[in-house]
Amino acid sequence: MNSKFLPNLLILVLVVAEPILSQQVLDKQINTNGYERDLTISPDGKEAFFTRQGDDWKKQTIYQLHKKPDGSWSDPMVAPFSGKYRDLEPFFSPDGNRLFFASGRPKPNREGDDVDIWMMEKKQGGWGEPRILGASVNSEKDEYYPSVTRSGHLYFTSERTGGVGKEDIYRAEYRNGDWLPALVLDTGVNGLTYEFNAYIAPDESYLIFTSYGRPDDTGRGDLYMSRRKTDGSWEKAINLKAANSDQLDYCPTVSPDGKTLYFTSEKMGKKNGNIFMLPFETLKFQL
Repeated sequence: MNSKFLPNLLILVLVVAEPILSQQVLDKQINTNGYERDLTISPDGKEAFFTRQGDDWKKQTIYQLHKKPDGSWSDPMVAPFSGKYRDLEPFFSPDGNRLFFASGRPKPNREGDDVDIWMMEKKQGGWGEPRILGASVNSEKDEYYPSVTRSGHLYFTSERTGGVGKEDIYRAEYRNGDWLPALVLDTGVNGLTYEFNAYIAPDESYLIFTSYGRPDDTGRGDLYMSRRKTDGSWEKAINLKAANSDQLDYCPTVSPDGKTLYFTSEKMGKKNGNIFMLPFETLKFQL
């Protein structure tokens, strides 16, 4: 083959390569006339979790599906650890050995119906028991949407006092097997209104999150991206217009191979949130 065609061929392969979960699979296996959100895919591409939400937004359950030997996906089933309490926002660690999620389930050491971040570790044949993260992460306010780097640093949303705005994104550094007290991200990410549901790249190079109330917000909450500087601060976030609608767009995650952005949108209706996908290359044209 003439070498002058190779660059174009490479671009074509990047664009048409089959994603781990295609939109066809999402619409057939996951999306309904109800409300689906919070997709996470295992690093080996063989297992996925997501949240299904009832008419009451506090009725949330985590579902699980897996890839069958023939390459198709199983029908979703309620995850073994979910279904009794309010559970949402599952997230695989980049190595696949931990599964984080948010939950309003009873706490072992204190009262309160606030939502906290929990974690399970993989064991032989499945997952260990869920355990709540400590006070360096969780507070008496709500904590949501955990996302973790390869180094174990944890990003999440919190409504606690002492932040920048009304709801902010925090980072808890992982050191010597535990998390240090969480710190609020700077104003490259957080503003005076609402910032929430952030996905952190495994190498911590960029953050995708939702913000509501910014001057360039096109709907009831848009997806934004910020890049992390070498000094640990954050560049001013930009609106990901290629993904956003005039409704709420949130709950971002990126496939383990880094090629596909998955997110939830209410563009089909406020009570009909569904999971959508977009080739990550599409976003790079505006970055």
